[in-house]
Amino acid sequence: MKILHIDSNHELMIEQLATAGHINHEDYSSSKEDIEAKIDEYDGVVIRSRFKIDKQFIDKASNLKFIARVGAGLESIDIPYAESKGIHLIAAPEGNRNAVGEHALGMLLMLFNKLKLADAEVRAGQWNREKNRGLELEGKTVGLIGYGNMGNAFAKKLQGFDCEVLCYDIRPGLGNANARQVSLEELQEKSDVLSLHTPWTPQTDKMVNTRFISGFKKPFWLINTARGKSVVTADLVEALKSGKIKGAGLDVLEYEKLSFENLFTAEDMPEPLHYLINADQVVLTPHIAGWTVESKIKLSQTIVDKILKL
Repeated sequence: MKILHIDSNHELMIEQLATAGHINHEDYSSSKEDIEAKIDEYDGVVIRSRFKIDKQFIDKASNLKFIARVGAGLESIDIPYAESKGIHLIAAPEGNRNAVGEHALGMLLMLFNKLKLADAEVRAGQWNREKNRGLELEGKTVGLIGYGNMGNAFAKKLQGFDCEVLCYDIRPGLGNANARQVSLEELQEKSDVLSLHTPWTPQTDKMVNTRFISGFKKPFWLINTARGKSVVTADLVEALKSGKIKGAGLDVLEYEKLSFENLFTAEDMPEPLHYLINADQVVLTPHIAGWTVESKIKLSQTIVDKILKL
């Protein structure tokens, strides 16, 4: 097959596909319009998130057999239209699930033990032990929304902490030894921690809003390593101010661009984001939960393996 790569990935991808007899072309800088002008020459395209694969792009890709996204989700692709054209869609959630699980756990432990604040105070010459007394995860209830690759990976990491792990998913029968599947109502009733592991869909867009937050019986901690647009930032800020949400670990933000590669400039920073940046009980990272040295290799290898099985 003749394959166009429009985002750079680990070099093993090009090497292994070439060894298998496929022709690889790399174009990491041309505009979407320029890519569309030549995409009909290709059997496959490998992407990350540089631009959206929409109806117009798909119509130009008259010979395309597959679209492979080196990542967990396919939200940058018009999935129904691509499938209606017989195009096979490939993603690689197996490739970075372990990285996401470790990152979510790290954020939770950082929040519980006030590591951000304690580190800043010691660097400023302050030695405040009582103020920085932490919490233990043992005995807490962690609720996961979404129990696919990422949710399973996080639940596995939580084993050994002697905490109860609950999961909610729109698909039935997903609970296992690491998490008990429950209704959303039970999860909201019992959880001390909420961690999101859902893709972006119309159902998850703006899912965590004031009404949703108020449905929790207890004040809780929020971890989001999934998609930023699932959380209404202004509503999160109000819940942080009121104490309904005790703290938040956010690897993704509502304001991210589709490419995930940039966020804002100082001139256009939204007020809710300004609050998060200055809040002691909030930990922020730049969409790197699944972005490790090891996951770069695993993601590319997963995509290669799936292409070679076509």
